[in-house]
Amino acid sequence: MYDHIGIKVKNLDASIRFYTEALKPLGFVLCSSDASSAGFGPEGAPALWLGKGKSENGTTHIAFRAKNRAAVDGFYKRGVESGGRDNGGPGLRADYSPTYYAAFLIDPDGNNVEAVNMG
Repeated sequence: MYDHIGIKVKNLDASIRFYTEALKPLGFVLCSSDASSAGFGPEGAPALWLGKGKSENGTTHIAFRAKNRAAVDGFYKRGVESGGRDNGGPGLRADYSPTYYAAFLIDPDGNNVEAVNMG
């Protein structure tokens, strides 16, 4: 659980495309955007903020809670289709816990983005 997270992105438009599609199956939407930033979250409550600037590739890991395994699958499929790179397809991660179902993507700036369902 978190209040908000902010990350820097090199190409704001590419990142907006990626996160719009990858987060849609999880129930999150683009809530706010301007020339230098974008906020995603539940409708009217942005909690993930992208800010245009110099990013440090691969330094951030973000895990989003998914309501079911189908949402994890949708996150992965739509994320790859919108410019994300595979970092571990949907499946059980028994080394984390017997019910840990997750998928991992690398976003356009090299950050590790995950969707997880524990059900």
